[in-house]
Amino acid sequence: MTVALALGELDTVPAARTVRVEGIPMSALVASPAQTGAVSPRAVVVALHGGAVTSAYFDTPDCPRLSLLRLGAALGFTVIALDRPGYGASAPYADRMTTVDARVGLTYAAVEEFVAGAPRGAGVFLMAHSMGCVLAVQMAAWERGAGLLGLEIAGIGRAPVLALAGGASMRDAIWTPEHLYPPGAASALRLSGTPGYEGDDVRGWTSAFPELAARVRVPVRYCLGDHEGVWNTGPSALADIASLFTASPRVVTAEQAGGGHNLSRGLSATAYHLRVLAFAEECALAQPPLPRERRT
Repeated sequence: MTVALALGELDTVPAARTVRVEGIPMSALVASPAQTGAVSPRAVVVALHGGAVTSAYFDTPDCPRLSLLRLGAALGFTVIALDRPGYGASAPYADRMTTVDARVGLTYAAVEEFVAGAPRGAGVFLMAHSMGCVLAVQMAAWERGAGLLGLEIAGIGRAPVLALAGGASMRDAIWTPEHLYPPGAASALRLSGTPGYEGDDVRGWTSAFPELAARVRVPVRYCLGDHEGVWNTGPSALADIASLFTASPRVVTAEQAGGGHNLSRGLSATAYHLRVLAFAEECALAQPPLPRERRT
């Protein structure tokens, strides 16, 4: 299927689904090529949203071409936009997710439940935005993370821009310049309460990131928008983050043209998602072929 054709067939409506893991409900939006009649996905892309939002961050019903879920399914991927632990259906159970191991284990188990009995193609590719990158890097750093196809992290760094320290509001930092987003993009995205552990993640990220990154053993792509308003950007900032992934066989950095902090909600979202999915495709191609009887 060509990209041009796929962009004209973004009619897959993501399904809201919930599974239970040790009594905790975990919710997600799911879109798969099976909904369009395809037999097997190229791979499974698990997308983790940032802070104070939900899985809806990765879908834009009013502009389907900007939706990761719809584009991914049209291009042959199953996409699971997961409500992170403490968000969505699991919000009332946040007191059971106070440790990193609990959150990582819960997320892996939830993904397994969502794909149970369904084909997963070449495997699972993990992508994340902003505070979702904390969980994604933690997952990839786990021993089990070596089985992932690859990792995409975006909208995060080690050093916040000086403007934030000077009194700029967080809303300004994540939603400007306004011309990079569709009209009403900020108000259209429903906000969510945040679990208590997220404050600890924020405070400990700068010190935890290098040690976690050094344990990641799969290909990594790191992206910032060229108008990123929260984290320092530019060649030196990209190179600094890339240098942390010392055990990764391949590290790619990118600066998304026309991108602000919320890359999956901006007018450049289609371009960004195509590049992420292209990287996922490259990671899938790098896998040894499965025996014919296991190609499901």
